[in-house]
Amino acid sequence: MIIPNHIAIIMDGNRRWARSRNLPTNMGHREGANRLKDIGEYCQKLGVKYLTVFAFSTENWRRSEEEVSYLMDLLAEAISEFDKQFKNQDVKIKLVGDITRLPQKLKEGILRVEERTKDKSGFIVNIALNYGGRQDILHATKQIAEDYKTGKITSLDEINEELFSKYTYTKTDPDPDLLIRTAGEIRTSGFLTWQTVYSEMYFTNVLWPDFNEKELDKAIAEYNNRKRNFGK
Repeated sequence: MIIPNHIAIIMDGNRRWARSRNLPTNMGHREGANRLKDIGEYCQKLGVKYLTVFAFSTENWRRSEEEVSYLMDLLAEAISEFDKQFKNQDVKIKLVGDITRLPQKLKEGILRVEERTKDKSGFIVNIALNYGGRQDILHATKQIAEDYKTGKITSLDEINEELFSKYTYTKTDPDPDLLIRTAGEIRTSGFLTWQTVYSEMYFTNVLWPDFNEKELDKAIAEYNNRKRNFGK
């Protein structure tokens, strides 16, 4: 069994999970946060090197003010709990996305955990917050243009795929081998648009709060049935 080096997950279905049980939406989000801790731990156990999860997109700001406020508080709490969970282990936790719009409490929590884990390298967890694939590409393009303007990049011939990747939010992390989306939607919704051009994709009807270790095993088993030739 080949274990993907990098797994990316679109954690979808929290609200539907809550509605199906006649529970408040917030309960679905909280259960989803708990599931992330379990899946993160299991990925580490399996030997996955990188885990990137879609926690909050640039489009999610369109949700109600009450739901967004709850999510921001829950994310701050979840990152703190995630940090405690892996505190004595070789685990690096990083933000993928634009931190500027996030509430101060959440920003501080992110910066604190990034600073504490910056020298770790055993298991890398990327949490995509205020992230969009097009935003990522635009951000990289603007940074490259600025560096060309100031002379850091001296020739247009220097701008290739390898260089461009170093300007994205995931920087030098390898591209995902496997992209998983839960809850039955068959689209990527702008998640890692640049990085997933050759990722194997796995879509399941299972709602994220119900996505357990056995479901991840199914996704990895399907990954092992794919033949990856990268266009060759």
